[in-house]
Amino acid sequence: MTTPETRQLPLADLKVLELGQLIAGPFATKLLGEFGADVIKIEPPGTGDPLRKWRMIEDGTSLWWHVQTRNKRSVSLDLRAAEGQDLVRRLVAEADVLVENFRPGTLEGWGLGYDRLSAINPTLIMVRISGYGQTGPYRDKPGFGVIGEAMGGLRYLTGQPGDPSVRVGVSIGDSLSALYAVIGTLLALQERHRSGLGQEIDVALYESVFAMMESLLPEYDASGHVRQPSGSALPGITPSNAYRTRDGDFVLIAGNGDSIFKRLMEVIGRPDLAGDPELAHNDGRARRAGEIDAAIEAWTLERGRDEILAALDAARVPAGYPYTAADIAADPHYLAREMIQTFVRPDGRPLKVPGVLPRLGATPGRLGNGGPALGQHTDEVLDALGIDEATRAKLRGAGII
Repeated sequence: MTTPETRQLPLADLKVLELGQLIAGPFATKLLGEFGADVIKIEPPGTGDPLRKWRMIEDGTSLWWHVQTRNKRSVSLDLRAAEGQDLVRRLVAEADVLVENFRPGTLEGWGLGYDRLSAINPTLIMVRISGYGQTGPYRDKPGFGVIGEAMGGLRYLTGQPGDPSVRVGVSIGDSLSALYAVIGTLLALQERHRSGLGQEIDVALYESVFAMMESLLPEYDASGHVRQPSGSALPGITPSNAYRTRDGDFVLIAGNGDSIFKRLMEVIGRPDLAGDPELAHNDGRARRAGEIDAAIEAWTLERGRDEILAALDAARVPAGYPYTAADIAADPHYLAREMIQTFVRPDGRPLKVPGVLPRLGATPGRLGNGGPALGQHTDEVLDALGIDEATRAKLRGAGII
């Protein structure tokens, strides 16, 4: 539903139907909604998206919900019922994009596969996110983000050498898949301008992770090298690591540029390493990574975190430390760039949430409202479809809306 607030946004007048839950599909539609798309989120009556109960809960609703579902309209609808499926088809007739993240074959079983829906609306772009994709021998296996991260190669590399792998502390596999889903949507919209036709987009969690793995595969193919876990270091790129400080903290230092390395060595009092011709370029430094890291940490262990960072900033050496949520909330750079914004919850309480990305100069996205109540917009959407009150009463009585 286009409003005066959204009319000038890049995706104004784009109608998006979300048939999904939890993370990957809803994160993709969140991004579309922030830039003006009218996102109608279909949720099961009575329970809604399980994300409503994930992580920290206040007054019965997840705080995450207010980030993941902002700028969406919630319609409660039972997709397992024939009447619910029929209403989805009516919504599809007017939609530009449908995003779903069910297990492959689920929508086909409900008569909502791409073949059926594209016959109703040939311009429809259908984005399908799943663990393993819509084809292949694993297509029917259940797959959450953590499994995609494992199969995609990321989990093997996380952690310290010899220890069990650890997970990234956020749902990175789902989020990467959501980004690829949005990229695919924008590409398909561009193609639709030329052909007038929609298409199906197939996003697999494991592939989205695998695409981020840099030279992992060609290194193996060329020499049989299997990259191993390396803790906080970045193998083959030196120096780039975490170093202990006098006060028990860690600092992260990325001195891997040739000129940056020389400046770093001068700061830590090692002009011998700065002038060593073997260390002039990264390949030579990588062969002596242990020696270089030891020299840097000998210097950091004698100093506190703030002293270290001040010295490295003055020398224009990239450095920092691992931010907590408290660090982020108080950081002046975050605040200056409006990456921490506040919206007011329905009960009047403010809540800090992340700002909107990407940052467009002429038509920036909107923060908008927090996540809607379950079924908050059901009547509004059914009104637009011309569903009369008597029919709605029957649907309510049957638990379909």
